[in-house]
Amino acid sequence: MADGYRKIVLDGLWNNNQALVALLGLCPLLAVSNTLINGLGLGLATTLVLAMSNVTVSLIRNWVRPEIRLPVFVLIIASFVTTVELVMNAHFHGLYKVLGIFIPLIVTNCTIIGRAEAFASRNPVPHALVDGLSIGVGFTLALVVLGGSRELIGQGTLFDGAHLMFGDAARDWRWSIGDDYPGILLAVLPPGAFMGLGMMIALKNIIDKRLNRRQPAPVTNAQAATA
Repeated sequence: MADGYRKIVLDGLWNNNQALVALLGLCPLLAVSNTLINGLGLGLATTLVLAMSNVTVSLIRNWVRPEIRLPVFVLIIASFVTTVELVMNAHFHGLYKVLGIFIPLIVTNCTIIGRAEAFASRNPVPHALVDGLSIGVGFTLALVVLGGSRELIGQGTLFDGAHLMFGDAARDWRWSIGDDYPGILLAVLPPGAFMGLGMMIALKNIIDKRLNRRQPAPVTNAQAATA
């Protein structure tokens, strides 16, 4: 059973990362990831919706008829997105205003409906919960890396706007290369998001190829008979 959970986690974080492999949820990924904090905020909101919707879909999977399963899944996801939106508006209003329309647009994120249909509706609650958390954390990591790199290259800062999520005490978290850093405007513009994501995908493919080379080749039947 531990191996089953390990596979789910590895798939969510790396092997089947929805941003770098499945290429789902690219609209918010590219639009919001101009700073690290923006990416982290949207990623955590998406992770919360993923986990709650996966658990709910898994709980009701035996009572929902196949003909209406997709409308039911969308209704469940929309309910949780509305809840997250209201909580963010109440407790993280500054970040909520920055993220804007991309919070309610979580409903249309193909990653969430895809995991509900492909995994949560076919697996028990513990597996569905781990899958939702793993997929969400993998998506969040992609957002954070892309947002952090774009912020660093484009503005020369990191954790700019951290107080929007962590309160006024986090204003001192902002790190800057220096006041004389001119910044590269392209990095924070939409083309910079596409370029950054492409580089991340290429880097993942390179790492995967090197990891595959290190694995021993499978033993064929002929080799086993000879041995």
